[in-house]
Amino acid sequence: MSQVASEAGTATADAPHVLVVDDDARLRALLQRFLTEQGFRVSAASDAAAARQALSSMEFDLLVLDVMMPGESGLDLTDSLRRAGKDVPILMLTARGAPDDRIAGFESGVDDYLPKPFDPRELALRIRTILKRAAMPAPAPAAAVHSVQIGLHWFDLDRVELRGPEGPVRLTGGEAALLLALSRKAGEVLSREEIAEALGTPEAGERAIDVQVTRLRRKIEPDPREPRFLQTVRHRGYVLRPGN
Repeated sequence: MSQVASEAGTATADAPHVLVVDDDARLRALLQRFLTEQGFRVSAASDAAAARQALSSMEFDLLVLDVMMPGESGLDLTDSLRRAGKDVPILMLTARGAPDDRIAGFESGVDDYLPKPFDPRELALRIRTILKRAAMPAPAPAAAVHSVQIGLHWFDLDRVELRGPEGPVRLTGGEAALLLALSRKAGEVLSREEIAEALGTPEAGERAIDVQVTRLRRKIEPDPREPRFLQTVRHRGYVLRPGN
């Protein structure tokens, strides 16, 4: 049966609110207790159905989501949330550590990926990294570029906001961080390693970066199959070439 539980502990009212979704009751309780001790407000759900119930009534700053659950999987839930325009950051937990599983997670729209078994301290560190990345950056120096034009879109580097002819374009945390890193060095080629460092995921493989680039192209390119703005530089990496 689906279950939702919340725990505030010593966390302040303005502390980040994390939803832990895992069908393993023991692990769910452990993470809820540990993350509460780390200063987070924590709610927990036993499956995707319970997670949907929680998401319909509460706002969360991040989801910690198990990939293998009875019924709707974590990958299916992530894909559904992204298709619905939900851009809440998602950290995926899984006992399946193969590269293809990691790629599948990034393709569905997760922001980071942590294989089981893991050290809870690493989980807390990754959560803070994702939340820091999702937070609005400090104002840029006066001489810095504040926005770039990408065809019919404009990207505001200060707000980390992409706007198109019909208004704001929703970006996941990973997509926004990628576009910010490329925009800050527009016209310069960034290697996949440099991009991974900028995203705060230095352990991400080349294919994981390629997947994030593919997702971003779908949102900024007239034809993602023939990119005009976010270009591949063979054997070197990627470059953002602003313009109209």
